This record gives sequence, structure tokens and C-alpha cells, in this order.
Amino acid sequence: MTILEAYESGKHESNVSHFAAIVKMARIDGTISKEEQKVLKRLAFKLDVSEEEAKQILKNPRKYPLIPPYSLEERIERLHDLCSMIYADHVIDESERKLIFKYAIGLGFTTEQANMEIQKCIRI
Repeated sequence: MTILEAYESGKHESNVSHFAAIVKMARIDGTISKEEQKVLKRLAFKLDVSEEEAKQILKNPRKYPLIPPYSLEERIERLHDLCSMIYADHVIDESERKLIFKYAIGLGFTTEQANMEIQKCIRI
């Protein structure tokens, strides 16, 4: 395996992990709405997650641990992806707020940074 292949494999694994986090976010209120399904489809394409991988993730998203990216830019982008999911149905409830905060911390943000970035996402 070349260095490029190893890097691409790790990046794909991180993308799959991120997609699983997005699925968990979509399921937080019980069901996945049509609006959330559209966002999932768009983000699966963006993250290069195949249909088969997406089906497996939808069956059991807890199987995939969160793998935070290294760069701040990528972490902010991931947080924005998660925000787009919680706002897909135009309502952000308390359980979604708690989960997005938990993911922000998991992505490497401090409590203060997490609150600030989440507020930015909501305003956008």
C-alpha cells in the first residue's frame, strides 16, 4: 500500500465515521424525515459514501466511532454538516442541541468554541 492509498483509506474511514454521526443526528428525534433524507443523500455523495455503505450505516450508525479530522477548517466543515442535518426540519429541539454540542466537543472544540460555532451554524 502506498502512502497515498493509506491516506485516502484513512480519509474515507473518517468520512464514513462522519456520515454515521450525521445519521445519528437525523435519528435523534426517532424517525428520519423526508427533508433529512435529502440532506443525508447530499452529504453521502459529498463524503463519497457508497449506497451500500450508507445502507449499512443506516442500519447501525453506532458501529462507527467518531474520527475527528486534524485541521480546524475540516472540523468546522464537519460541524456545519451536522448543523445542516439538525436544521433540515427547521426545528432544533433540546436533544438535538445536546447531541450537536457533544459532537462539537468530540471534534476537538473547547466548550466555549463549541458554543460559539454552534451559534454561528444556527444563525447561518
